[in-house]
Amino acid sequence: AARRGTLLHDLADKCIKLGIKLDKSNKALATYVNDAIGYKMVSEQPLYYSDNCFGTPDAQVFRRKKLRIHDLKTGIGKVTVKQLEVYAALFCLEYDVNPFEISIELRIYQNEDIHIYDADPVVINDIMGTIVEFDLRIEFMKQRAELD
Repeated sequence: AARRGTLLHDLADKCIKLGIKLDKSNKALATYVNDAIGYKMVSEQPLYYSDNCFGTPDAQVFRRKKLRIHDLKTGIGKVTVKQLEVYAALFCLEYDVNPFEISIELRIYQNEDIHIYDADPVVINDIMGTIVEFDLRIEFMKQRAELD
């Protein structure tokens, strides 16, 4: 299942980069690819805050003060939006964007469902604060370890 998921993500990435839309035989995959192409999203572009905190959303775009982050889930397990909220926080930190000054739409594509969330800027801001705080703690611990 993990290998199949990896291959499906690779297929989706290639379709988006080449602008090849899919038919609806696999609703989540087709809709994910077609939406990403339609919104002119970038697939598999890493977000980087520090060596301690980074990630790679499946697809993202920031245009006209709207951040979109889409995630394709190929498994059958229950998923949450938390991972996408972390990606939104990383985006805001990396590009110095205030989450209160933009709108953020997060989407999860899984099986036959598409879940759309309007991210709460308070939640994104809190995650940003946690990332900054723990990054400082980790760096402090690394420095102490080097001195020992």
